[in-house]
Amino acid sequence: MAHPLDEYPIHQVPLSMRYPATSDRDFYDRCIFQGHDRTGDIVMITGLGVYPNLGIIDAYLCVRRGDRQWVVRTSDALGDDRLTQVVGPYRIDVIDPLERVRIVCDGDGDDLAADLTFLAAFPPIDEPQHVHRAGDKLMLDASRFAQTGSWAGVIRVDGQEIAVSPDTWVATRDRSWGIRPVGEQPPPGRPPRDEGGGFWWVWAPLRFDDFALMVIAQEQADGHRILNHAVRIWPKEAGRSPEQLGWPEFDIRYKPGTRYPEHASAQLATRGKPLTLDVQVLGAMVLTVGCGYNGDPDWGHGLWKGEGWVERTVYDYGDPTVAGRVPFSVVDHVARATLDGAEGWGIFEHASIGRHEPSGMADFTSVG
Repeated sequence: MAHPLDEYPIHQVPLSMRYPATSDRDFYDRCIFQGHDRTGDIVMITGLGVYPNLGIIDAYLCVRRGDRQWVVRTSDALGDDRLTQVVGPYRIDVIDPLERVRIVCDGDGDDLAADLTFLAAFPPIDEPQHVHRAGDKLMLDASRFAQTGSWAGVIRVDGQEIAVSPDTWVATRDRSWGIRPVGEQPPPGRPPRDEGGGFWWVWAPLRFDDFALMVIAQEQADGHRILNHAVRIWPKEAGRSPEQLGWPEFDIRYKPGTRYPEHASAQLATRGKPLTLDVQVLGAMVLTVGCGYNGDPDWGHGLWKGEGWVERTVYDYGDPTVAGRVPFSVVDHVARATLDGAEGWGIFEHASIGRHEPSGMADFTSVG
């Protein structure tokens, strides 16, 4: 059956735009936006995803202040109009592609709500194709771009309206599409042979006044790096290509008795000149607390919750059942960074779960 997008010359495979090029049930197409002020006292994460082979669209908005985190999540049946990104009280308007994107989440009374516009500061940067396997099973095969900028608008949380100014609010985002575990998962089959595995990850988009930085690394339990990316992005008007910054060597200092980072540094290099990226960690949001990422016991991306589903809730990190998720989650930390005398802000996303020999972590019980 033809799709309205079939009217446009945008096809890339011999299929209607109604269908992905793969029949894999885990095909997804989604975005995530992060926002924070320059104190780390308030952190916002939001996103929207579609899962065409599951027939689902969903979205979420999370805001953390102190030890409390407010969440709106919504899901519905996926319709034909893919250019209108609306689900429940949530919508995304692409005002100027890759430059300005508006996000609105409606709410009544003291409900969590927002009306925010992402303002790009630097061009987006393509990340390397991300492929990850558990044994022989393909878990992730995705394309992604990342971008830094600022926010303008308003957030209403806990009965208070917070003005969001581009002078003080930093924005980061990525958009990705491909294959990753989403929705209800099928039986796993034979367990992996390696019972001593681990997951170690850094994803750090950082905005400075005159450039942006994107640093990514994923390592296996023995330290073998399967993903590496370190580039400096210049303003569009500079007409300069992204500058490659080599093979980052990380030194992460954890809060005693945990794997929660307090400080991180990465040794980078231009041709002929070493550079040290220094990161101070401030506030944070745990992606398995309300955001729906893998391991969130309350809700996950691509789950069928019925038509017109909307849920609002508040989490308290003082609750042991919530705090207990932190060691087994990817965490987005607000980061104040310095590089070559310049100050920048953004996200230091990190996970260290299970064995990681370069960090001295022997198993899931090891801590810094």
